[in-house]
Amino acid sequence: MATDDDGDRARGRTGSRDASVQTVEKTLAILEHVAHRGGATARDVSEALGYPLPTAYRLMQALVQSDYLVHLRAEHRFELGYKLDRLGLSLHRQVGVPRPVRQEVARLHEQADAAAYFAVYRGADVVVAHVVDSPARPRLTPLSFGFHEAAHATAFGKIMLAGMTPESVDQYLDVHGMHRLTDSTMTSRDELDAHLAMVAQRGIAWEHEEFVPGMTCAAAGVRNQAGMIVGAVAISAPSESVDAARERRLAHQLRDASNQVSRYYRSGRVRGTAA
Repeated sequence: MATDDDGDRARGRTGSRDASVQTVEKTLAILEHVAHRGGATARDVSEALGYPLPTAYRLMQALVQSDYLVHLRAEHRFELGYKLDRLGLSLHRQVGVPRPVRQEVARLHEQADAAAYFAVYRGADVVVAHVVDSPARPRLTPLSFGFHEAAHATAFGKIMLAGMTPESVDQYLDVHGMHRLTDSTMTSRDELDAHLAMVAQRGIAWEHEEFVPGMTCAAAGVRNQAGMIVGAVAISAPSESVDAARERRLAHQLRDASNQVSRYYRSGRVRGTAA
């Protein structure tokens, strides 16, 4: 038979768990703030995040002890610690883009004269895993390693959504939504479904200023041995530079790159070279 003491202990355990979760959330918020600001004092963090100054300082010192922050005492400020770099390297290894695939993306960048991307599934997300660009042909902001949003508005996202089952698309959009990013972004599910059907038929996904104004992107799917889309190669270029003739060239170059990367995932080889 439950007693009042049992209830108090249960509430105590729940309260302790809630406090622990709040501490983790505060700690992560501090890391993000320091990263975004390029460094910060405890007072900066206290004022920006609304934490009491002693709490901010205590959590930041704990992060220093764990090597996630460093304390520059002479400057009375904190900056990111070295363990974060090791975590970043581990993340890159886990996503793991093989060298032959990176070479194909670099080849696409050169041939298309455009920033080139490789995206993969990671769990339920569509994630940018590799980017090759140059000062003359820079990547789109924020399409860097780890970007995993707005599949409905990106070319690589569309080609990968087109390869999903309707149930998987439902699940993805239930989580991520269809937010309007530009005046051209599709926000109607019916419109997106019709577009994805066309993408699946053509094998190339185009995105005209739906993600970033003034920019056009295109993508082709990468397939595994079972013929299922497991990734995508993509390019981005200023819309004014993409006329009908260049669209045809880009489509050909994307198909060539996707065929080679697909070949790697089927056999471990690209263009006759061992992985």
